[in-house]
Amino acid sequence: MQRIDISSSASAKKQLFFITWPILIEVSLQTMMRFSDVFMLSFVSDDAVAAIGVVNQIMMFTFVLFNFTAMGSGIVVAQFVGAKQHDKVRKTIAHAITINLLFGLLISLIVVSFRHQFLNLFNLEASLYQYADIYMLIVASTLFSQAIVLTISSILQAMGHTKDVMSIVLVMNIFNILGNYLFIFGTFGVPALGVTGVAIATAVCRVSAMIVIFIILSKRLPVKIKRKHFLKLEKEYVAKIMNIGVPAAGEQLSYNISQIFLTVLITYMGATALATRVYAQNIMALMTVFSMSVSKGMQIYIGQLVGAGKQERAYHDMFIGVKYALLVALSIGSVLAIFGQQVFGVFSNDPDIIALGAIILVVGLLLEPGRTSNLVIISALRASGDARFPVFMGMVSMWGICLPIAYVLGITFELGLVGVWIAMLTDEWIRAIIMTLRWRSKKWMSKSLVKDTKEAPIVAKA
Repeated sequence: MQRIDISSSASAKKQLFFITWPILIEVSLQTMMRFSDVFMLSFVSDDAVAAIGVVNQIMMFTFVLFNFTAMGSGIVVAQFVGAKQHDKVRKTIAHAITINLLFGLLISLIVVSFRHQFLNLFNLEASLYQYADIYMLIVASTLFSQAIVLTISSILQAMGHTKDVMSIVLVMNIFNILGNYLFIFGTFGVPALGVTGVAIATAVCRVSAMIVIFIILSKRLPVKIKRKHFLKLEKEYVAKIMNIGVPAAGEQLSYNISQIFLTVLITYMGATALATRVYAQNIMALMTVFSMSVSKGMQIYIGQLVGAGKQERAYHDMFIGVKYALLVALSIGSVLAIFGQQVFGVFSNDPDIIALGAIILVVGLLLEPGRTSNLVIISALRASGDARFPVFMGMVSMWGICLPIAYVLGITFELGLVGVWIAMLTDEWIRAIIMTLRWRSKKWMSKSLVKDTKEAPIVAKA
């Protein structure tokens, strides 16, 4: 196990590599899990893919709600690790788990109880609605487990145990694919349940992952968390988590709500546009896998540097992450844009979907530099404690630029899904420019949450 070294002599490239490579595998596996769901559901029908794509918009929205605590606790833990404040790490972890377990149970109950009202927002055709309803009922009932998985994953990564999270996601991915295969194709005597089977496989995997990751956390902590720490909430730690978590997740919350509105807009363009969007999002995720990995690694790295008082080094090292993320994302994006029709042909036989999807991948290549820059720079800003500015600018850009342009180009000028993608491109590029200027201003250097102490260090391993 490799110690995360933030000493002045450590190479930024080397340390980012040791932090990021397990995260890269983890994010790749999570992407492949969604990718495999869509691919296997394509054997059921394009309608099934479109319906589950709508439900996943709602599920992703709930994940963002869970990130209020998960992201906040991860950033606070990372800074406490950098500052070597041992006891505060333990207390932060206990508070984060308690808060998100209670919140997760509440969200599970709300989504299951009001799923029909949520689905009615999307104006689904009857064939799509039936698929979406059963999938949402089963998956939403276990949302609380995803809240805990997200929280503990963020904590383990902040402490440097990125390989543990990678291993859990690997096992989840294997069992999810196996479950999908059995239930969709009805092999080895298992009933062919289609969408219902995919939902069951997803739910079982999440609950199992919750149990396993909690056991791993208990073994990784240098000092055990007692039961009383979970039952007693202190204002100081709740405030620290939420002061970072609410703004940090707020940017993602705004993004996901805007995506839900875009989905509603796309449903009026027809089932072809909706199915194409679902396929395109999963295919284009291949471009963002490395960027997301670097952004997560950067959050851990910058958080520990800032906690240790090394702001100047954090300033310069952030640009290294952006450079490599852009290089990889654009390389993959170029391949996808060139072979767009062949890529979409793997998922669908509909010539309209294939033709539209190929155009979307070309626009996506132009969009990617903005999105990649946003992923990395915003993660660095929130890790430093500067979480509010990205939220404010995100809300202004997403709601004041992306949605209006999407409506004008997509509906008024009848560009359809291409118009929506151009609107997303404009939003990402404008925010990327603003976030770069914010980082260069160095205003984030005054936002650190902790102070150095002489307390015994925590060993952070990758």
